[in-house]
Amino acid sequence: MGIDIDVIALLASGLLLLAYYLFLMMRVKRDPNFTVHSVNQKARALWVMDVMRSQGKKDVMAVQTLRNFGMTATFKASSSILLILGTLTLSGQAENMAKAWHVLDIAGSRAADLWVIKIMCLLSVLLVAFFAFSMTLRLLNHVVFMVNLPEADAQGSLSPQRIAQRLNSAGVFYTLGMRAFFVAVPLTFWLFGPLFLFLSTAGLIVALYHLDRSPLAENV
Repeated sequence: MGIDIDVIALLASGLLLLAYYLFLMMRVKRDPNFTVHSVNQKARALWVMDVMRSQGKKDVMAVQTLRNFGMTATFKASSSILLILGTLTLSGQAENMAKAWHVLDIAGSRAADLWVIKIMCLLSVLLVAFFAFSMTLRLLNHVVFMVNLPEADAQGSLSPQRIAQRLNSAGVFYTLGMRAFFVAVPLTFWLFGPLFLFLSTAGLIVALYHLDRSPLAENV
C-alpha cells in the first residue's frame, strides 16, 4: 500500500509539472513576451548585434560579460558534482536511511528498494543538471571568439544572427540546468515521504510561475 501511495504521488507531481508547462506554452503562443525567457533571448540577440556593430569598441565588455556567464555556469556544474557525490553516499545507506527519513510520514513505504529508486531519480536529475551546465560552457567557449569578429567579415554561419542563436542555445541549456536543480527539490522531499513530494511540487509550480512570468506580462 505504501509503495502504491508513492507511485500515485510521483505520477500526480509529474502531471502537475506537465500541466504547468502546457499552460506556459499556450500563453507564450498568445503572448511571446509572457515569459522572461523570451525577453532574455531577444536581449541576448540584440546584445550580440550591438557588440559586433561596435567595430571593436566593446570587445572587452563582451568578453567580461561572457566570462561572468561562464563563471556562473562553472559554479553550478561544480555544485552538481558535489550533489551527485552526496546522493551516491546516501545510496549506500538505504537500509538505515529509509526508516529514519520517513519518521514524519505515516503512509509512504519504508522499503529499502524504493529508497534506492528515489535516490536514482534524484541522481538522474542532478546528472541532467551537470550535462546542461557543461553544454552551456561549451557553447560559450565558441561564442567568446565569434562575438569579437567584425560584422563586415561575419557571414554565413558566423553571422550575428547565427552567433546569437548559439548564445541563446547556451541560455537554454543554463535554464535547463536550473530547472533540474528546481526539480531536485521535490525529489529530495520525496525521501521524507510521498506527501512531501506532492506538496513541494505544488509549491515549486507556484514559485516557477512567478519566476517565469515576464514583467512585461504583469498587466496581461
